[in-house]
Amino acid sequence: MAVTGNHRLKAARIAAGYHSQQALADALGVGVRQVRRWESATPPWPHAEQEQALTRLLGQDMEALGFTPQAGAPVDRVRRTVLAAGAAAVGLAAVPTQAVAVQPATAADDYEAVTRSHRRLYWSVAPATLHPAAVAHATLGCALLPEAAGQTRARIASALAETWLLAGRIEFFDMRESDRAQHTLLRAFQAAGEADDALLGAAVLAHTAFIPAWVGERDAAVERMTAARTYARRGAASAELLAWLDAVEAECETRCGNTRTALHLIGHAEDVLARGSEHQSPEWLDWFSAVRLAAFKGNTQLKAGHLPQARTTLLGVLDTLAPSEEKQSTVILGDLAMVEAAAGDPEAACGYAVRALDQLERTWYAMGMDRVREVRRALAPHQHERCVRDLDDRLYGWSTTVSALAR
Repeated sequence: MAVTGNHRLKAARIAAGYHSQQALADALGVGVRQVRRWESATPPWPHAEQEQALTRLLGQDMEALGFTPQAGAPVDRVRRTVLAAGAAAVGLAAVPTQAVAVQPATAADDYEAVTRSHRRLYWSVAPATLHPAAVAHATLGCALLPEAAGQTRARIASALAETWLLAGRIEFFDMRESDRAQHTLLRAFQAAGEADDALLGAAVLAHTAFIPAWVGERDAAVERMTAARTYARRGAASAELLAWLDAVEAECETRCGNTRTALHLIGHAEDVLARGSEHQSPEWLDWFSAVRLAAFKGNTQLKAGHLPQARTTLLGVLDTLAPSEEKQSTVILGDLAMVEAAAGDPEAACGYAVRALDQLERTWYAMGMDRVREVRRALAPHQHERCVRDLDDRLYGWSTTVSALAR
């Protein structure tokens, strides 16, 4: 059966929480008959005050709400409507109805250039130093977005989403501030929606799955991964992106104690990478590769108690990691230390842990330090042995302790 009437406005109304025409009419201060006309097959264009209120309440521009601009409608009026809707989508103040400067196309080039620089700097700059810069850049993006239109606007929104994603990654993985990361990732998702970038939306949603998984809330993590996969299907997802989604879900399952399910997911990810894809990976997907997948696998094998397999996998990862992947190397060294601790070889465990601490003094990574502390707890039965005491001297040395407290 064909859908009649302005179904776009109706869908947006319901999605915004106005489950009846009367509810929206009350919010707008108009009669329900007016809302009924707007949801008809030939909706009249609302007055200026009404269109501003509609875009603010429903978070979409007028064309997305099913309205067709009338011939002769003022161009700047239509543009202001689009700007107001975009501002609402990322939680900004309503755009002024007076003259609004439109950013040139070069603004998107310039904004994206800084976003790319921050992406690369993440792997070498201390998170406590990079995070304020990323947040400031996001604030700038929020200011630019209402002043941009068309493709320029979409590009700024996409770069803004990536910037918020970077800030959220730092907050979760480096600063260990889960609540703050949750809020930041929500803003990243809103910006990705403004850009209509489904793949970036999938990446943000998958990152949000880590947050409940880290505290054992499997159902919440699985629900977020389902949403992430749904968004990935809406775009031209590369093999790497699809395999990364498997790896994220495997990490979540491992955190929740389901290592068998996790290993199955990793096996599927390996198959996806082996088959490849005609689609190119997004430029921002710089945190995943076949080597990173093997790192996920080694950790899961460790958690599953498959120590010989874990040792072999992790040593292969350590040999393959590029010199620039310093943060990841601390995690691998920590996992190798845990393998040896579980195998009853405290001397070898301490050797890997000290190497991880050496790296952490140069490039701090909270995940790496978490691994070392986990190893130290596992070595409690051997705490009087010389190698463990030497590890304590390094673990609680001046520089390492300062790094931990400062971040």
